[in-house]
Amino acid sequence: MISAEAISAALLAWSDAGNLRDLPWRVEPRDPYAVWVSEVMLQQTQVATVIPYFQRWMARFPTVEALAAADQSDVLKAWEGLGYYIRARNLHKAARRVVAEHGGRLPADRKALLALPGIGRYTAGAILSIAFGQRAAVLDGNVKRVLTRLYDIDADVGRSATETQLWHLAEALVEAVEPQQAGPLNEALMELGATVCTPQSPRCVACPLHASCLARQRGTQEERPVKAPRRPLPHFDVTAAVLQRPGYEDQFLIAQRPAEGMLGGLWEFPGGKMHAGETLPECLQREMNEELGIVVEVGKPVTSVRHAYTHFKITLHAFHCRLVAGQPQSIGVADWRWVTLEDLNGYAFAVTDQKIIAALRDG
Repeated sequence: MISAEAISAALLAWSDAGNLRDLPWRVEPRDPYAVWVSEVMLQQTQVATVIPYFQRWMARFPTVEALAAADQSDVLKAWEGLGYYIRARNLHKAARRVVAEHGGRLPADRKALLALPGIGRYTAGAILSIAFGQRAAVLDGNVKRVLTRLYDIDADVGRSATETQLWHLAEALVEAVEPQQAGPLNEALMELGATVCTPQSPRCVACPLHASCLARQRGTQEERPVKAPRRPLPHFDVTAAVLQRPGYEDQFLIAQRPAEGMLGGLWEFPGGKMHAGETLPECLQREMNEELGIVVEVGKPVTSVRHAYTHFKITLHAFHCRLVAGQPQSIGVADWRWVTLEDLNGYAFAVTDQKIIAALRDG
């Protein structure tokens, strides 16, 4: 077995030599709130994408108290375009819990952290080690890749037994250092996976663990980590109405999605998923009646947008529509508004609806 002490020492020496990127959340002394926000934003999102969002977020919500006091609509607007919006909703909920239960200070206790919405084992480990100098391991995609190559693990990383094994290996590394070194060690491990031990064409010659890496010795580094083949993602056709307000040519109807569930709290051009046997216009007419209690006439297409989520793909078909009967009601939506194109800047939309807005502005 490779010595955990030797691996940890090599990672810390590599970090001390200036190999970590200069990132806006790596400012001493570490602010637990900033560490928390950055770690949540970085989940399934690249660093280059996160940096401007993090900077705007910290300017808008510089403290836990500021975030807790904000309206959810402002929080979602600040998150707009970053995706996985449940992360923003959970940050907001957790901030309110921290203010109510912990005096506005993020707790330095694992059990208390895990009780907060959106904080799991990885995020708790990152906060405890980086912000509070405690021995706590982390295991994200980058760390999994480093460890599976370092120890040449040929088991599927999607299996719970393999994940348990990887957690044990990560914990052994932090146990090999002083508590205050756990944060720098974890950051070095994550940085190594992001910049050197990359998914394709890892830069093995630049790796501080080059001599110890079993996968490099055996020539299997491109085969690690082992992942089960992904099943093809199902595809759905979805419709959206660009409905003009009668007598107001410059106003359109938008609706707010229910607070809980996918894209909860975001605004959209109303519509929904097409059922078997329906045409796109029939789908849109049914959805507008079910969600808003109105009858519409479906006109010309506005645009079609293809988008992939984690577990499925969609093609969103937007149509110009005319109101035939009824007035909007909040039946299947949280709220609705008549707005101008200029007004749309004040509402948070998913990326698909942002493309509809772009099509409308292009004319």
